[in-house]
Amino acid sequence: MSTNGYYGNYGGTFIPEILYPAFQEINREFEKIQNDTAFWNEYCDILANFSGRPTPLTYADRLTEHFGRAKIYIKREDLNHSGAHKLNNALGQGLLAKRMNKTRVIAETGAGQHGVATAIVAAKLGLRATIYMGREDMERQYANVFWMKRFGAEVVPVEYGSRTLKDAINEALRDWVSSFETTHYLLGTASGAHPFPAMVAYFQSIIGIEAKEQILRLEGRLPNSVYACVGGGSNALGVFQGFLSDAEVELVGVEAGGKGPDSGQHAARIAYGTGKAGVAQGYKTLFLQDEDGQMRDTYSIAAGLDYTGVSPILADLAEQGRVRFEAATDDEVTQALQLVMRKEGMIPALESTHAFAAAFKDVGSTSPSDVILINMSGRGDKDIFNIAEGLKDDEWTAFIERKQKQYEQSR
Repeated sequence: MSTNGYYGNYGGTFIPEILYPAFQEINREFEKIQNDTAFWNEYCDILANFSGRPTPLTYADRLTEHFGRAKIYIKREDLNHSGAHKLNNALGQGLLAKRMNKTRVIAETGAGQHGVATAIVAAKLGLRATIYMGREDMERQYANVFWMKRFGAEVVPVEYGSRTLKDAINEALRDWVSSFETTHYLLGTASGAHPFPAMVAYFQSIIGIEAKEQILRLEGRLPNSVYACVGGGSNALGVFQGFLSDAEVELVGVEAGGKGPDSGQHAARIAYGTGKAGVAQGYKTLFLQDEDGQMRDTYSIAAGLDYTGVSPILADLAEQGRVRFEAATDDEVTQALQLVMRKEGMIPALESTHAFAAAFKDVGSTSPSDVILINMSGRGDKDIFNIAEGLKDDEWTAFIERKQKQYEQSR
């Protein structure tokens, strides 16, 4: 990585002049903490005693038996406090914000897990929080909106554009332009202007550090392949960093295939080869864009993968051939979800289930001596409405209709 934050052809800092002081401050403090053992120890301490790390690496014995091929291990980021990997980064940046004497944090969120994590960190560290969320995502993930508000955060709906994650990021940036002296933008994914990709990857690297130590202890060897879903890229980079230097370990990023490559309703920038290099939201990467360079609307059953861009670090790793990219469709995801639930008693988030779906497609070409590792980046409690709709569950529909009637009668 060069000093200006480029990863091969991607990255950089494309920001309005008014934000340069904010980025200079963040760059300066981020450089300091990377060489500060006391800061890392404080970070690890709060992860252990507040978030509950290390998360386990679970041997999926029944899935392994079901396929009769490679041994399958699952990295359990769903067992973090708040239910996802997002708290790793939120806690790290929260500590950084306190170090910079900020009194407020702002954030964007899609699936809502980063919003919940930010609200939790603000409550824990005594900060004010404002969270921007597209109206479409708020409707899909209202349970998370409810919890953000209960933690004391202000949740601001974004009503323009596709009303999803990219629009929430734009609105958060507008806020930051006028508030950066007292406010830290707690960006949730490994995208955006430098140093955010590096910083989010740094705080999420704890996943890969743990996973490598755990698989070596449990199996005495490295896995053949590591799978992770990819929206912006934070959980994937988190787990991949544990194995980047091990050339024999295949790294597989799984994007949202939505309704398929020819549908126009997906968020697969790399796997479908439809992403084009461009500059937006402060950085250069592969975006889904039209012939005029305008960002296309994206679609996924999983709100957290419904983003038009991808981490510049992952775009570069894909270009190098170090990370293989695949896509999983909504149908493949719902099928994989049911299999994981019935075989392992786990509820992976719809985002995470994309990684399972791709691994299940590949497992047929493995042998019993192989080992694969799947990063379960979050749990699916938040997705109950989407899952029930995706499974076309008539009993769930009847339940919702009964509750609606009860509500109307009580007014």
